[in-house]
Amino acid sequence: MDSATSERATAVKIIIAGGFGAGKTTMVGAISEITPLTTEAVMTVAAMDVDDPAGVPQKTTTTVAMDFGRITIASDLVLYLFGTPGQTRFWFMWDELVFGALGAVVIVDTRRIEDSFAALDFFEHRRLPYLAAVNCFDGAPQYEASEVRRALAISSHVPLVLFDARSRESVKQTLVAVAEHALSLIATG
Repeated sequence: MDSATSERATAVKIIIAGGFGAGKTTMVGAISEITPLTTEAVMTVAAMDVDDPAGVPQKTTTTVAMDFGRITIASDLVLYLFGTPGQTRFWFMWDELVFGALGAVVIVDTRRIEDSFAALDFFEHRRLPYLAAVNCFDGAPQYEASEVRRALAISSHVPLVLFDARSRESVKQTLVAVAEHALSLIATG
């Protein structure tokens, strides 16, 4: 992006949230046009008492602060992506991360769907527009969108999308969907 374009571009902050191991870092990394800033740390034996790795046995690192990436959606729109840490011990940072955000994507891992509830409640209570994005990856149980919506107990006005956090195009469609959803809520007051 050249300096003339960047002067005209609107910068928008989007939060990527979800439970431990849901795919937040993967999502940011799949779409970012810059090398993402990550705060991944190797999981230790001591952390096993705090972070429940059940359902994600291949996970060896964890986000301890945030992930950050950037994607230019159009010549006049740049999204800044902030991935939250998934573990409850780092949730104190969420209020700071969401300050000024347009909207959020809550990644849902069907292996551990209950891990999505805290993030959904967080954005509901703060009235920040969000959508639920079911991460459809190898080995995850597949369900109809209506089944996931019922299990999450989210209302019909909250968009629910199926996506793959590893796929740049799938992530882009999800980000466009959350931005459109947030802008439509702003337009309707």
